[in-house]
Amino acid sequence: MTTDPVRQGRLRAVRQWLRLHPPATDAALALGALIAMVAGSFVSPHGPHGPTFGTRTPEPFSLVLMLLGSAALVFRRRRPRAVLAATVALSLLELSSGEPRAPVAMCTVIALYTLAARTDRPTTWKVGLLTMAGLTGVAMLAGPLPWYAQENIGVFAWTGMAAAAGDAVRSRRAFIDAIRERAERAERTREEEARRRVAEERLRIARDLHDVVAHHIALVNVQAGVAAHVMDKRPDQAKEALAHVRDASRSALNELRATVGLLRQSGDPEAPTEPAPGLGVLEELTDTFRHAGLPVKVMVELGREGDALPAAVDLAAYRVIQEALTNVRKHAGPGATAEVSVVRVGASVEVTVLDDGGTSADSAPRAADPGGGHGLLGMRERAGALGGSCSAGPRYGGGYRVHAVLPA
Repeated sequence: MTTDPVRQGRLRAVRQWLRLHPPATDAALALGALIAMVAGSFVSPHGPHGPTFGTRTPEPFSLVLMLLGSAALVFRRRRPRAVLAATVALSLLELSSGEPRAPVAMCTVIALYTLAARTDRPTTWKVGLLTMAGLTGVAMLAGPLPWYAQENIGVFAWTGMAAAAGDAVRSRRAFIDAIRERAERAERTREEEARRRVAEERLRIARDLHDVVAHHIALVNVQAGVAAHVMDKRPDQAKEALAHVRDASRSALNELRATVGLLRQSGDPEAPTEPAPGLGVLEELTDTFRHAGLPVKVMVELGREGDALPAAVDLAAYRVIQEALTNVRKHAGPGATAEVSVVRVGASVEVTVLDDGGTSADSAPRAADPGGGHGLLGMRERAGALGGSCSAGPRYGGGYRVHAVLPA
């Protein structure tokens, strides 16, 4: 048996649309229930050869009850308890009216199924048994048919099956949700375990690297001291010590290169061949921002030229200025200007980047973020790694201020 792919696609699209529009689904269900009830009210179950259609007509009162019951089903998802209570009341009116039986109880069956599918099992048992007993008792005691009539037994059976079906659907949904949650938790646990193992392995590699490099640096220090001590009296021994220094430093560099290669991610760029940037190329950095439309004033006062900054401090100061100017370019308003100052104060270097926030009325002042973004976090980490500090926040009157203190 072959199926039409076009028809399957249309049915799938219809189901998807109905799933995304619950009110439309409930309205369609209510309309279908009304049509089924009206059609069933024309059927007589006691014909000479079984149920016959067209042998009776529904009473206006029954039609009104069917209309009200189907209208209540439109709200079955939003107010399941209220809809069940309303449909039970309508069914009790129909069962005790003394008129020929009309299938108004179908509304109660649908409402009871909805309540059972959306609540817990104890509530389903309580409400289901109360509904079954109430409708069946009224039908047997107050209805026009004998108490043992099959219509009365049918009311009991259909309400019981509705409660059982709703409970089964609820259990299946809960089971599927539990499986999905367990799978998601297992996936998260697997990813966290993988990250933890990677972090542990990298920590082990870093410790090994520390031990190896520390050994080579200690060897370099000892051999350099020997070379300085015997340089004048025994130059041959000094040359031998310097050769050991060269070999130890080469070994340390090789170890560093190999270990960093292991730690490098697959998409990381190759190691640069040019030296790390520093304050010596600060003017080139500020020129790039000037060409991008951000006027920058620079003032550098580091004291005597012979007092060079350590390479790590020089690089950290450059990166702080670069990130701060990048934030000014991205977040400040049009017409903003920036000022950069690098001043040596005692045993520290203070790096300050100020901006006026721009002159546009549309540019709102930036609020201080205690946590900071990735850029501010990176600046704080660089300063903290050197034993310094970095702070950032809005200035009085507008603009922003980044201030870093780096030990020199």
